[in-house]
Amino acid sequence: MTLFKLHVAEKGPKKLGSFLLKNSFSKRAINNAKNHNGMILVNHKRRYTSYHLQVGDEVLFLTGEEKNNPWLRPSNAPINIIQEKKNYLIVNKPAGVLSIPSRYEDDDALVNRLMGYFKREKEIDLKPHVITRLDRNTSGLVLIGKNAVAHARFSKLGKDDFVKKYHAIVHGNFSDHNLTGVIELPIGKKGRGVKRSVLMSGKKAKTTYKVLKQKKGASLVELRLYTGRTHQIRVHMQYIGHPLFGDKLYGIGDKFPHQALNCFYLDFPDPFAEGRNVRVKIFDPEDMRLLWNNLES
Repeated sequence: MTLFKLHVAEKGPKKLGSFLLKNSFSKRAINNAKNHNGMILVNHKRRYTSYHLQVGDEVLFLTGEEKNNPWLRPSNAPINIIQEKKNYLIVNKPAGVLSIPSRYEDDDALVNRLMGYFKREKEIDLKPHVITRLDRNTSGLVLIGKNAVAHARFSKLGKDDFVKKYHAIVHGNFSDHNLTGVIELPIGKKGRGVKRSVLMSGKKAKTTYKVLKQKKGASLVELRLYTGRTHQIRVHMQYIGHPLFGDKLYGIGDKFPHQALNCFYLDFPDPFAEGRNVRVKIFDPEDMRLLWNNLES
């Protein structure tokens, strides 16, 4: 369980429940605190959410116990933590690992590994909440909330508040007048499977790209997502004639074992420290670097 301390600074009376909601404590988190061994105190006294606050009041919020999913099991597989704070952490997910367990694979997703990490750290009250998810075969930075309050606060941030940048190795070369660009094409589901496509009936999707380097028949590209559609980068790059190396669904059958796509940069405002931005940058994984180095110049 996690303790939060807040002070009432605005003039005028307000109800405790409304004050908590305004400060990004979800209804679920409030109910957990009230009914599952948490506490909500005003000036060190328990109060109902209908209590009227005054300027200068101190509110203490102790999160309650989150409901356990009996089907999820902790995994002792390794986890690469890049940065850890009281309410969230950033991890480097390897390709081949699910972010969230699926119906068919529920024992070694990133969530399972984090459960194992919390257990080893004796933080059994913490529960992982994936904020920025990556496809199974995409590697890179993933933001994880440690509790429901963190999840709620990050959910209040807009899409534009998160800057996510990727490196991709794609087939083909770009002309000199096309080394940067904006792909703003809607994406929708194609058929009953997982495959997506550019469809005028689909949802708005925007990707920008910048070519960093080129070799014979291949390009290293930096991309930024402005929307979060399923397979967005893979679909957009395939549509403009530059499918990713290793992409079994949208690619052209090369031998790289997974799509050559890595989320190397993450930038977002910290909802627990007003005015502070978090910026994290990592190197691309070794297999992507070897792929690029071994391509013909």
